[in-house]
Amino acid sequence: MKIVVLDSAKQHLIEGFSFYVPQSPGLGTYFLDSLFADIDSLAIYAGIHGLFNGFHRCHSRRFPFAIYYLIHDGEIRVYAVLDSRRRPSFIKRTLKQL
Repeated sequence: MKIVVLDSAKQHLIEGFSFYVPQSPGLGTYFLDSLFADIDSLAIYAGIHGLFNGFHRCHSRRFPFAIYYLIHDGEIRVYAVLDSRRRPSFIKRTLKQL
């Protein structure tokens, strides 16, 4: 299946990258590499993840982030990549705006 990362998810990835860059040398790049590996795994595992506010939610293996996606016409669309440490109300509100 084709995977499409929407602009909203790209913005979330940029925000996560910006958070991790000053933490340690190379950590921002490692963050992106890890999250894109998790997104790429959706080509195999899409649809097995539980639903949360109408989106499938895949938890990242190495960072406290979750990938929110839907499957449309044989295409996996990634709508959001959010920090799981955020308040649940923030996550729900963000997902409702998509």
